[in-house]
Amino acid sequence: MKKIFHSFIALACVAFAVHSQAQYSLRLIVNTVGAKKLDDVYVAGNFNNWNAGDANYKLKPFAGGRKAIVIKDIAAGSYEYKFTRGDWKKVETTAKGEAVKNRFIKIQNDTTVEIDIPGWSDDFPDKPKPNTATAQVHLMDSAFFIPQLNRYRRIWIYLPKSYSQLKNKYYPVLYMQDGQNLFNEQTAAFGEWGVDEALDSLQQQTGKECIVIGIDNGGAKRLNEYSPYDFSLPNSATPVKGEGKQYMAFLVSTLKPYVDAHYRTKKDEQNTFIAGSSMGGLISAYAIIAYPHVFGAAGIFSPSFWASPKLYEDAALYNWPKSLHRFYFYAGRKEGEGVEQDLNRMADIIEKKTNIEVIRLVYPLGQHNEATWRKEFPEFYKWLIK
Repeated sequence: MKKIFHSFIALACVAFAVHSQAQYSLRLIVNTVGAKKLDDVYVAGNFNNWNAGDANYKLKPFAGGRKAIVIKDIAAGSYEYKFTRGDWKKVETTAKGEAVKNRFIKIQNDTTVEIDIPGWSDDFPDKPKPNTATAQVHLMDSAFFIPQLNRYRRIWIYLPKSYSQLKNKYYPVLYMQDGQNLFNEQTAAFGEWGVDEALDSLQQQTGKECIVIGIDNGGAKRLNEYSPYDFSLPNSATPVKGEGKQYMAFLVSTLKPYVDAHYRTKKDEQNTFIAGSSMGGLISAYAIIAYPHVFGAAGIFSPSFWASPKLYEDAALYNWPKSLHRFYFYAGRKEGEGVEQDLNRMADIIEKKTNIEVIRLVYPLGQHNEATWRKEFPEFYKWLIK
């Protein structure tokens, strides 16, 4: 009898494991389109890294003049998505051209969703976006050369208010990815982080100041530059060539020496930090693991660790120097279960090391967007500069 009971428990465990790893199909059907009815329609979401023109996520003609797509082998969890016509400048809107929030769905079984798209953003005249950068934000270079990749990049710099007044004062430096989204609504496609406004207030409150360097992402090369290894997007046969090692060599060997030579910076790793979100969070984690003698702390927001699972191996093998290294892990629970699980997996590995400080935060209402990261940035800064 005992053996039969044990067998039943074993079978139940197997059944639970199979269920917890189950893959489902998500069918999205667009019944009506308010305009440009003959144009191709694409879906972009956190299941394809928000790629607006991914050929693998183009809807196909469906019965009754509709368009549809079936996304197969999708894991259970929460997903966000939007429809485009192949570009974020052609994203869905209301019938009046107003922006719409990300669509949200929770997958627990095979699911079909029927949708109407009232309008597209390019059907309405663009309202000029305001320049929201504070006086502390400057354009360091509109075309800074990246010799490691033979490309040019816009670089921003935030200088504390005291920088022009206290000529003998030296400052820590925070390097941040996706520079166009940090300071200015005018350059941010999905809203800005408000880093400058946050620092203007926080530095006055805490008395602790910091220079921030914002490096624009590479647009079409963003996925490449923010991944240290080759990887494949879901349902795509074409691999993404990882250029993160070259990109990080640029930050360490080209950009940082330039910043240190032209601005009053504290150059050691205990005063040099790095941060980013999504793929930018991934490359920031890689930076402190690969260059612990350069970066002493990292802000890792909603990291896309799924794109570079080898980074878990790198982290497990590496022993940091004797100086303290600090990790700030953050994820939102509405980003999908995979983000939180991957974050905890990496944090568990890091915490086993010596001379390490790890903080991990999961915000129940957090989504995969700039608005969420903007809310979290002040807490990150206070932790960073303590």
